[in-house]
Amino acid sequence: MRYLILADMALLLHAFFVFFVLFGGLAALHWRRLAWLHIPAAPWGAVIELSGWICPLTYLENHLRRRGGGTGYSLSFIEHYLDPLLYPLGLTRYTQLVFGISALLINLAIYARFWSDHHN
Repeated sequence: MRYLILADMALLLHAFFVFFVLFGGLAALHWRRLAWLHIPAAPWGAVIELSGWICPLTYLENHLRRRGGGTGYSLSFIEHYLDPLLYPLGLTRYTQLVFGISALLINLAIYARFWSDHHN
């Protein structure tokens, strides 16, 4: 039971991280110090998607689920949790590229504004 709770906590952390990668730049416009956490997180999230790698948090969650007597999954976090919501037919390499490029472009636009506001 303890491991399943830890797996759920890893899932929540993972979901928060994905959300932070996508929208943390917006929060950094208001709380400038948050940019120091978001600047490394956003490229990491984009690299994971663009390369097709599986995030280490996925491995952690699966490990904890198996230790708790549950079953893990062989897909990435996005494929397992978000893909059924957004793309019911399955995540393709193209979709991963769209996710990664979108995250990168959104954050580049936000930080362009961030730096122009900061230097004016």
